[in-house]
Amino acid sequence: MAKKGFRNKVAIVTGSSRGIGREIALSLGLEGATIVLNGRDEARLKAVSQELNALGIVNAYFTGDISNLEEAKALILFTHDKFGQIDLLINNVGISSRGYIADLHPSVIEQVFKSNVFGTMHPTHFALPYLRQTKGQIVFISSLAGIHGLPGLAPYSASKMALTAFVEALRIEEKANGVHVGLLQVAMTEIVHNKEVLAADGSKQQLAARKKGKVLSMEEVAADCLLLLKNRRYKKTQTMMGMLNRMLNSISPRLIEWILLKNLHQFEEQSK
Repeated sequence: MAKKGFRNKVAIVTGSSRGIGREIALSLGLEGATIVLNGRDEARLKAVSQELNALGIVNAYFTGDISNLEEAKALILFTHDKFGQIDLLINNVGISSRGYIADLHPSVIEQVFKSNVFGTMHPTHFALPYLRQTKGQIVFISSLAGIHGLPGLAPYSASKMALTAFVEALRIEEKANGVHVGLLQVAMTEIVHNKEVLAADGSKQQLAARKKGKVLSMEEVAADCLLLLKNRRYKKTQTMMGMLNRMLNSISPRLIEWILLKNLHQFEEQSK
């Protein structure tokens, strides 16, 4: 029997045409939330919407690139016009890249920041007036890469660090308005089939599947996201290794740098 912990809540989940976003949307829907899906691929969005329909989950989808200011605004207006309220915003949209900084085409850095930073800040800005009305919540799906810059992942790491600063400021600003802001630092997770990242030259690079047993499932990520929401908790860093990384980085960033240098071959292997 489905749980109803989010009954009468309207949730926007960005980047939800597949992967982690789809799993979060499904998990929220099974607990009673009305779901608004978002992504750039209408066929994928329609498929997820039909999947939710089959489970009796009320939903709609909005096709659009929310790193674009006007399309981000349109997503928020679409949701409020259709369902009359916004209670939850899950900022999940994002893209990664592979390659050392010296080898990166400048467009790669621009694309990563446009998606990961503007694609999160824009919908947050437009959703805030409605979230204030409902004393709602925003959860930002971040990464362990936002704790310390990782080799071969510099633009991605920098974009996730930018989101941490954004979250820290937003929590203080919205405290008096009753809007809860949370941050989920996701550990290495299984890769959806045919997932692509940006190669150093700006072309698309398909990622190889990660070995099961060494990575988290998407269901585990979704479960942690829901826990943040249910408890109105600020931050969750996934895995013991992730929490240790966060703690050591606050004490001695140079130690983390030494560890990364000693394990550089692993990052090079993961970039393939």
